[in-house]
Amino acid sequence: MLSDRQKIGVGLTSFGALFFFLGMLFFFDSALLAMGNVLFLSGVALTIGPMRAGKFFIRPKNVKGSASFLGGLLLVVVLRWCIVGMALEAYGFILLFADFFPTAIMFMKNVPFVGPALNHPRAKAVLNKVAPSQTLPV
Repeated sequence: MLSDRQKIGVGLTSFGALFFFLGMLFFFDSALLAMGNVLFLSGVALTIGPMRAGKFFIRPKNVKGSASFLGGLLLVVVLRWCIVGMALEAYGFILLFADFFPTAIMFMKNVPFVGPALNHPRAKAVLNKVAPSQTLPV
């Protein structure tokens, strides 16, 4: 069961993803993208805890992804270079969270309408290349 702090963190992370989506939908609106960045990072920190979030971002394995993500964040928030910043953030996000993709895909396969689409042979071939089902980090 999630604590109240974790529930707030999940909500902030969800709103951060929503603002990211809206920022890209409205032709890389810098205010929406900046708000998405702030909400996403604060949501992650509240969901897993500030100390664990800090340890996650400064782990030697994650330094390259963290630097890319935070560099993109600075480009979006400070310099308003939205397209370049979002590309750098996306690269950092992939580096940081690539280990969790198999877990997320396994979860999505159990979602009612998404699961059958992911079990289609063509989708399964793509997913096996992106996130092999044999390696789960949990």
